[in-house]
Amino acid sequence: MGSAFAYGVADVAGGLLSRRAGFAGVALLGQLGGLACALVAALLVPAPGVTAADLGWGALSGVGTGFGMVFLYRGLSRGHMSVTVPVSAVGGVALPVAAGVAFLGDRPTAAAWTGIAVVLPALWLVSRSAPDGEGTTRPAVVNGLLAGAGIGVQYLALARTGADAGIWPVAIGRVAAVLAIAPAAWPDVRGAEDARRFPAGRVAAGSALTGGIAAAALVLYLLATRQQLVVVAVVLSSLYPVVPVLLGVTALRERLSAAQAAGLVGAGSAVVLLTLPGP
Repeated sequence: MGSAFAYGVADVAGGLLSRRAGFAGVALLGQLGGLACALVAALLVPAPGVTAADLGWGALSGVGTGFGMVFLYRGLSRGHMSVTVPVSAVGGVALPVAAGVAFLGDRPTAAAWTGIAVVLPALWLVSRSAPDGEGTTRPAVVNGLLAGAGIGVQYLALARTGADAGIWPVAIGRVAAVLAIAPAAWPDVRGAEDARRFPAGRVAAGSALTGGIAAAALVLYLLATRQQLVVVAVVLSSLYPVVPVLLGVTALRERLSAAQAAGLVGAGSAVVLLTLPGP
């Protein structure tokens, strides 16, 4: 749940920042900030047996992160948070859950299966909002699906790393994410005529901080996978769309729709079901 909260905060902040500067630049600086955070965590957490396979899975996870963040921020920068976020969350859940059950031998309990079934519609309901008048939502759906694919690869690859690797797979993943995002951000960096404004000043600092929070979320997710099934860890981590709704209600005094309230109840029920011990 700590991972979901951190991801929710990072997505809200990153989405707002990407409306003030180029989304690829925000994503790039975010991963650089995440790299600094991950390196500190890696040095603090014991890692008695880091293997080449661990680093390879970490790098693949980072490629997924870079791909996912570019399309997530691209969707958020165009003002379709209520569509992009839930679509990316559902996509990020579906791939690891299917792979965990089909290939990794995960066997969730009956209660966990019920929670998994509940959480997908709950994610959608929580993130629903009234139409914003900005026209078709098709680009938001496309960006959300692509982001979800990257997020799914991120989760699945990181879960394949060994416990003895400590946090180093997350750190090497941030390096891979920077390299994956760099081509998309390069026109902004060099100031090409058709480029978007590269983040500077407070926007740049905020982007780096947002990436640090996202890296912390990924560290929490990695630790969770070492204590429970990948399926359960992925679903719990993917509850992050709840956070923007709660922030809106408490900080911005927004009113919940009936659908969002129902989604929050469903999400809470899913958390309880997913954390119940097996027989």
